Amino acid sequence: MSERENDGSLTVLPGRHDPSDEGRGTAAARPAAGAPGAARPGVVYLVGAGPGDPGLFTQRGAELLATADVVLHDELVHPALLDGVREGAEVRSVGKRGGDRVVKDAKQAEIDAELVALGLAGRSVVRLKGGDPFLFGRGSEEAEALARAGVPFEVVPGVCSPLGATAYAGISLTHRNIASSVMIVSGVTRAGKGFDWSELASVRGTICVLMGMQALDAVVTGLTGPGRRDPATPAAAIQWGTRADQRVVTSRLDELPRRAMEAGLQSPAVIVVGAVTRLRDALRWFDRKPLFGKRVLVTRPRHQARSTSRLIRLRGGEAVELATIEIHPPPDPARVTEAVRGLSGYDAVVFTSENGVACFFREMERLGLDARAFGSARLAAIGVGTAAALAARGVRADIVPGEFRGEELAQALLADPALAERLAARPEVRVLLPRALVAREVLPERLRAAGCEVDVVPVYETRPASTERREELLRGLSAGAIDVVLLTSSSTVDSLCDLLGEGAAARLDRVLLASIGPITTATAEKRGLRIGVTAEVSTTAGLLDALDRYFAAQQAVPASAGE
Repeated sequence: MSERENDGSLTVLPGRHDPSDEGRGTAAARPAAGAPGAARPGVVYLVGAGPGDPGLFTQRGAELLATADVVLHDELVHPALLDGVREGAEVRSVGKRGGDRVVKDAKQAEIDAELVALGLAGRSVVRLKGGDPFLFGRGSEEAEALARAGVPFEVVPGVCSPLGATAYAGISLTHRNIASSVMIVSGVTRAGKGFDWSELASVRGTICVLMGMQALDAVVTGLTGPGRRDPATPAAAIQWGTRADQRVVTSRLDELPRRAMEAGLQSPAVIVVGAVTRLRDALRWFDRKPLFGKRVLVTRPRHQARSTSRLIRLRGGEAVELATIEIHPPPDPARVTEAVRGLSGYDAVVFTSENGVACFFREMERLGLDARAFGSARLAAIGVGTAAALAARGVRADIVPGEFRGEELAQALLADPALAERLAARPEVRVLLPRALVAREVLPERLRAAGCEVDVVPVYETRPASTERREELLRGLSAGAIDVVLLTSSSTVDSLCDLLGEGAAARLDRVLLASIGPITTATAEKRGLRIGVTAEVSTTAGLLDALDRYFAAQQAVPASAGE
């Protein structure tokens, strides 16, 4: 066993098995169809997805997304939001990006008709729209189509891009000493003509322009002409606001088109005009995070990568999820069944990974067993991530070592008063070790040397990812689309090197390699890899803390792109 990844979201203290904890965890938190608050058959929900950051999605939106039959989403919706869709639901992109208004209008008519048809067919539907459905999002047009057809609908507001993007850029839209009003306009009208900027001639507050980047010169001409804005008025353009690839340019209003072009800014972007943009230097926070803008490769399987990806986004980075291994059933499932049926005969059950917990409990559930099946056995977990996986299934770990390695886990087991008493009272203490087919042998060897009878039962097998994954990874590395690679165990190192094949070390030398602890670092160095960061605390949170410190030291003077 080596250091293992922990999602950092739950600290589990040693204790007894507590069936009252049953139902905690992500899967259990998802409402079932038909439960209070779940999406109802025959109802269409117009749901705002927010400006980009998945963390800004509303609780009501997540509740509906998890229970709907069909999800039709905009192209700009963050992919992480779709992780919340229930298994078996129909999910399709109905994005309308592009400048051809005739084509976009025809596509919108198709969407309206499909929403009506799905509602009349008795399906529960989430129409997931970027930002807020009723702010330049055609949500009102879709609601009108549903109302005409007699299809029930509900609207779930979202954080709109002017509010989200400006807040993440450090720009306060109002300030009692600077601006007491906000005007939000579209750079293009329904007919494709420009906005009548003379309407803003008497407005003295902040102006936000959406959908104006493709005609930024015309927008500025309109504001400085009919809009009667001083060409020297402070202004900003914010592209991909609230996301890790957010970019901000500030300048005089009349210089904004040139500065935006030099910085390569394009749609989607929000244009902000007014004195409040001067607040950015003092209020910016998002793009000052050490991990801001960093693309971090997470190599765990998709279902395990989500918690790590969320931690990366909270620190301003963007997770690139690409599993380098695949989890497969064990070669001898009958042994797993036998071990589960014989749980009452063990003095200790030791889990060394979250995968081990998931696979073992899957067999327990298949046999109709719960936490009571462990009887008087002591439960041990190699780290807090594994302990959290147990807690989510109604079981509290009795033993969690201070350092998350096999050596420390063996020592913690042998030092446990209850097990020590049993070892002293009878010849052998029986220990069950459900784990991967291939793993370090230090833990069972040390327990056997101390007089324990150890049953090592493979409950899953890891295999290298497909050739398709290899090509995807090679493209990402070659294109410079990855800045950091997280190495969360020795098996991660081996699987990554095996997947890349000959020349793996040379390919990985272009990125920062971050290791979760000394054992993983040693494995990496044996494979010829150059480790840039090694965590002091062997958890995912500890690894990300180490990355924060590394990048903070690299940032002599913080500055956003284009400024």
